[in-house]
Amino acid sequence: MKELVHKLAECVHMCNDCFNACLDEENVKMMKECIRLDKECAEICSATLNLVYGGSHFKKEILSLCKTICHQCADECKKHRVEHCQKCADACESCAAACSDFLNDSYDGVC
Repeated sequence: MKELVHKLAECVHMCNDCFNACLDEENVKMMKECIRLDKECAEICSATLNLVYGGSHFKKEILSLCKTICHQCADECKKHRVEHCQKCADACESCAAACSDFLNDSYDGVC
């Protein structure tokens, strides 16, 4: 659980940083989808952190949705060749992997 909590918190931080940096880019309109996904990803990771850590009965569904949104955010960020987007993509991929690992561990009775 400790690794998952760390990855979720890191993803929230990186998505918020990317969101703010995208707003400062010269062509903000081109960053529209990245900004939207950064916001959604930060929100779902924050909610996932609170709900899973709090023992929600919907852990499987929440983690699955979080993993999906993290993958989509990473895919979008990879399209942009700016450092903040690349760092965000890495954090999103790492968070998606942590969600997947936690889901797999949960099926083995760990959770």
